[in-house]
Amino acid sequence: MQIMKSLKLMLLGAGLLMLCGCGPQAQKESESTSTENGKENAVIETMMSRRSIRKYKPQAVPRDTMQIILDCGINAPNGQNKQSWAVRVVDNPEFIDGLTEIYKKENPNAAKDPNFKNMFRNAPTVVFIANDPTYDLSQIDCGLLGENMILSAWSMGIGSCCLGGPTRFITSTPAAAEYLKKLDIPEGYQLLYCIAFGYPDETPAAKPRDTAKVKFID
Repeated sequence: MQIMKSLKLMLLGAGLLMLCGCGPQAQKESESTSTENGKENAVIETMMSRRSIRKYKPQAVPRDTMQIILDCGINAPNGQNKQSWAVRVVDNPEFIDGLTEIYKKENPNAAKDPNFKNMFRNAPTVVFIANDPTYDLSQIDCGLLGENMILSAWSMGIGSCCLGGPTRFITSTPAAAEYLKKLDIPEGYQLLYCIAFGYPDETPAAKPRDTAKVKFID
């Protein structure tokens, strides 16, 4: 009888553990993987809700959080596992502000905007991405890397905006050469684009997409 009683207690305990495992968190995970049309799928929700952010709060993204974002980036698919990218993260205000001062001298009208703080849409953290041009698909790989980063960032409440203008400015303006040097891009690589990261200070609406450009071919 004592053995049966102990067995019943063990089974009851196991049942309670299973119920705990099916609590709110487990239910949330089940709901987030969704059923119909992917509307409740967490990954799809992140993709469909993500917006380019052009207004940021002043605080920089913590480096441990940025490390997660970077890890997601370098785990993107890439041709032949060449990993033909170089990634540089800048969250140093002296770098961002110093480069911005050069930008303002070259573009006086930019400073006329009372909301203008820096050339990276006022973002406090910037990731620069360079590619190896000896591999003809390296730009695609760098694009995949960037997409992984912006989606993982959005899933953690961090906004982003892909920018090409600042990298063109850095690579084509002699006065900015010292900042290009500070990025320590590997020899032979070219600076391709950058991504601004920060906590959003706006909630932009989605812009329409031309679905007619997507077709199934039988």
